[in-house]
Amino acid sequence: MVVWGLPGLLTIVLTLRYREPLAITGNIFILIFVSLLGGELSWPELVGATVLAGGIVLVLALTGLTHRLAKFLPSAIVYGLLAGAVLDLLVRAITALGTSTLLVGSTFVAYFLSRAILGNKVPPLLTALTVGVVVAVIGSETGPLPELVWPEVTLTRPEFSFDALVTATPVLVVFITLQANAPSIVYLRSQEFEPPERIVSLVSGTGTIVGSFFGPMGVSLSLPATAFTAGPEAGDHDVRHLAAHLAAVFSLLVALSAGFATELLEFIPAPLLQAVVGLAVLAILGQALGEITEGPLRVGPLVAFAVAVSDLELLGLGRFFWAIVFGVGVSLLLERRQWSAIEVKP
Repeated sequence: MVVWGLPGLLTIVLTLRYREPLAITGNIFILIFVSLLGGELSWPELVGATVLAGGIVLVLALTGLTHRLAKFLPSAIVYGLLAGAVLDLLVRAITALGTSTLLVGSTFVAYFLSRAILGNKVPPLLTALTVGVVVAVIGSETGPLPELVWPEVTLTRPEFSFDALVTATPVLVVFITLQANAPSIVYLRSQEFEPPERIVSLVSGTGTIVGSFFGPMGVSLSLPATAFTAGPEAGDHDVRHLAAHLAAVFSLLVALSAGFATELLEFIPAPLLQAVVGLAVLAILGQALGEITEGPLRVGPLVAFAVAVSDLELLGLGRFFWAIVFGVGVSLLLERRQWSAIEVKP
């Protein structure tokens, strides 16, 4: 309830204030990382680690470090990471075509016909999902609808153990700042938006602190969510913030029906979900691949792409973090002259 509800509220406030697609989310990488530490640290220790991480993010925002990170990070490196991150989603959708040909095939056909005939008048993803659900219902491929259960939340008093602070907190800070907020800000700028990066960092830090008292979590922008709401699939440039609004409203509905929502995936067939998600990233992947091959940086973005596609995990940090590190490092080493020619938007 908190992981979906709190970011939804923050997204609505920010998009109303700035009229930009600032899609705040509960950081999925932090949730995964926290789950991996479940056998090593207690729940209150994890809460303490995330509370402290939120405080550090606040300090970074006040010192302006987040702004410098976003300004330093070339958009081509971010696009390389993004392309690698979403490629697997498209591959899974195509693979599902071989196992559920009618269901996935009708979803694909509905998407491309809608896009060709109706353009952006009707979101082609909505058409594809509607057709897919109808085909699934006719073919009796849907599961049973879950019962509506009201969610429960409880407060946890944090414990600030040295082990948790050393093991978890630095990684959480990296996830929020360098892996989530900074690349998302760069992507927003590449789409001709002017995101308030310091405000975003302040909101991330504060939201992480507040939300963590209900359970260890991180609040931040999300590069995939930002690409969905700020990219070309979200419509004309001046109305793309409405995509963030809709996502936030959906998040609040999920929060209020958290017990029901966690079981809803049993109703929608997995191949249909894979098909819709794959179609959603199609335009994003095409744009990202174009950006990483047109220059002036090429080697670094391609390295970032390759690392993001891999299953690399090193020093407790995953592939997306290392995609940025290796991409930037290779470009600084091999493409320094091209790097100096990059114009960074203020």
